[in-house]
Amino acid sequence: MTLLPILAQTAAAQPAPGGSAAGTLFMFGSIFAIFYFLVIRPQSKERKAHEARVLGIKKGDQIVTAGGIVGEVVHIAAGTTAGLGDHVTIKSGESRLIVTRGRIVSVGGSAEVAA
Repeated sequence: MTLLPILAQTAAAQPAPGGSAAGTLFMFGSIFAIFYFLVIRPQSKERKAHEARVLGIKKGDQIVTAGGIVGEVVHIAAGTTAGLGDHVTIKSGESRLIVTRGRIVSVGGSAEVAA
């Protein structure tokens, strides 16, 4: 028995394509809307809130860098580029480090409140 007659029978049994294009567009639109409200919008809001926290750091705040270093902000030097390119000097233990604002992952309150 060959495969060709079986395929011909199954093709004849299926209804002809030509369904509603509006139904397909509605389905894709619904999927995109769900994806937008569950993924894109909350992520965008969180990113904006994080940028606001990082740009609002001040002397004495506790921060965590992308490398996992926890420290207290000692000095903030505004660089020539605006935004997240500024240099921040932090004190971690007995060491002082200079990091860029873009590498700051988390910003806590002031050190006096945390102690």
